Amino acid sequence: MEIPVYLFTGFLESGKTTFIQEALEGPDFNMGERTLFLLCEEGETEYHPSKFFGTNVFFETIEDEEDLSEELLVSLQKKHRVERVIVEYNGMWGLDSFYRAMPAEWLTYQEMMFADARTFLSYNQNMRQLVFDKLKSAELVVFNRCDRKKMDEVDEEGVSTKMRFHKIVRVANRKSQILYEYGENDVEMDTIQDPLPFDTEQPVITIRDDWYAEWYRDINEDQQKYDGKILHLKGRLVNGGDIPKNKFVFGRHVMTCCVEDIQFAGLVCKWTDEAASFGNGDWVTVSAKVRIEDDPVYAGEGPGPVLYCTEVKKAAPAVPEVATF
Repeated sequence: MEIPVYLFTGFLESGKTTFIQEALEGPDFNMGERTLFLLCEEGETEYHPSKFFGTNVFFETIEDEEDLSEELLVSLQKKHRVERVIVEYNGMWGLDSFYRAMPAEWLTYQEMMFADARTFLSYNQNMRQLVFDKLKSAELVVFNRCDRKKMDEVDEEGVSTKMRFHKIVRVANRKSQILYEYGENDVEMDTIQDPLPFDTEQPVITIRDDWYAEWYRDINEDQQKYDGKILHLKGRLVNGGDIPKNKFVFGRHVMTCCVEDIQFAGLVCKWTDEAASFGNGDWVTVSAKVRIEDDPVYAGEGPGPVLYCTEVKKAAPAVPEVATF
């Protein structure tokens, strides 16, 4: 049986508890389903189950991140014979710990992150990796306790506080909705447009070195837009091992959050057997036509962008070598 999971993330005093309490007090979100409530942190605000619209809500506290396991979650599911799960997640825990522990029949129906606008920039400056971790998969990011005057204030570069919030979210996640809450019944949806720095309607799309990270994210999030397009860009060539002689992996190291999360972001390229003549790790420029198709190198993850190269040339390294957003 499929068990829907509603995951609420954010740091202490970010407004998670208040939102969940209000949601459970209404029939739209709480019609009496048997609900397992996993409480992974306790703030100053307490829950009041007596006000819940439905009464079949069963609280279980998880005190340590190390306690998260599939065995524990399955046992709690059986104990309460639950139909759904609500999680108030600890902001200091990595989300991967929860997703690794999720039983196979548990499916995330919604993931929401809450942030206090008064402290968000400080958290992002001092705990960037944890903030990024919560933003990367959130469908909705809610900034509460916003002040209109402060949100419109601009820094020495002419960037408003709201735009700074927007950019921080977009580096981690281009698909999430963003909501600014100024008070009761006073909310604003983020409508800031994020144009790409390159024109995907051109017959040949040339990707500058400093556009690589943006392009790589976009081609993976909106693959069909690139199907049949011709690209010209620079990166590193990876070959050898199990990669056939007429293929190589083309990419660059990308940093999305901090130094600790630098990883190689690459795509499959098809060329001639000359691909094997390049050294592993060589910098090259490629001209290639994109096809969205299955390829064994993607290890059964489904169709992905495959670059059919018409030209591959050695090149000087990009500066800087690690691409960032």
